[in-house]
Amino acid sequence: MCSADKASWLEVSLLVTPEQAEAVAEVLGRFTPEGVVVEQLAKQTSTPETLMEPKVRVSGYLFVDAHLEQEKQRLEEALFYLGRIQSLPDPTFKLIQDENWMAAWKDQYKPIKLGHNLAILPAWADNPYPERVAIRINPGMAFGTGTHPTTQLCLELMENCVVPGIDVIDVGCGSGILSIAAVLMGAKHAYGTDISAAAVQSSLENAALNQASQRVSFARGSVGDINSGAFPITKAPLVTVNILAAIIMRLFDEGLADLVMANGDLILSGILAPQAQEVLEKATLAGFIVVEKRNIEDWVALHLKNKI
Repeated sequence: MCSADKASWLEVSLLVTPEQAEAVAEVLGRFTPEGVVVEQLAKQTSTPETLMEPKVRVSGYLFVDAHLEQEKQRLEEALFYLGRIQSLPDPTFKLIQDENWMAAWKDQYKPIKLGHNLAILPAWADNPYPERVAIRINPGMAFGTGTHPTTQLCLELMENCVVPGIDVIDVGCGSGILSIAAVLMGAKHAYGTDISAAAVQSSLENAALNQASQRVSFARGSVGDINSGAFPITKAPLVTVNILAAIIMRLFDEGLADLVMANGDLILSGILAPQAQEVLEKATLAGFIVVEKRNIEDWVALHLKNKI
């Protein structure tokens, strides 16, 4: 471990189950604006097969400055309250020198091919897939970088739904990746909301990276704000929601279905397999039918059609 006077970052990490990873990463992301890393651990075996551990390491980085102890205390309090909902291990802390952190952090993010014609690129990387629609993302927050199954499932389903010239509404925009992908795939305009001011700022920065600023709009808020006129539109032929199953079901109560035009498409992701049926029942009551259901490991995404 490096000494505190030479350290620039304090790494905080927790070893959790895949089901806990998203909630833990969301909490860390409130305090670690430079990014959250989610690592699936692998077992070493005597065979060529790679066996995945049933645990995930979630890590974030606090800047070492005069506010470190205050931020560390606030983070520990937030994790404590999350731990009252679902039992969590204690976080571990490690001081890291700036140059070592930057190299390690950037090494987590590589170009990714997705679907039939998409590629996700870190902001600093060269494009190895010039034949694909490339979305550049500065991974400043979790679950919006294209590396997590929930985002990948959304993007794959969007390839079948984005028609040139349509508008798109993105609830819980995170890094803005879905909104940006929509316009790069041909949508006329994408409107994204998030309850986090940091997420809205990250979305705006990523839109600029992709030269898409004129075709996307981001605002702090949620379903109720869109229905109340936060944007020039209150309905769209395609609506995307990549959050958590419990929040998705609550959003239906707040008017999520009203955002989707008649015969329009709704893509829901962030759903763990055991929760999928409950989400589907909620969507069915709101007038939707299933077009497609996809999964990556324990994560499920739904492509639904509004038949009301």
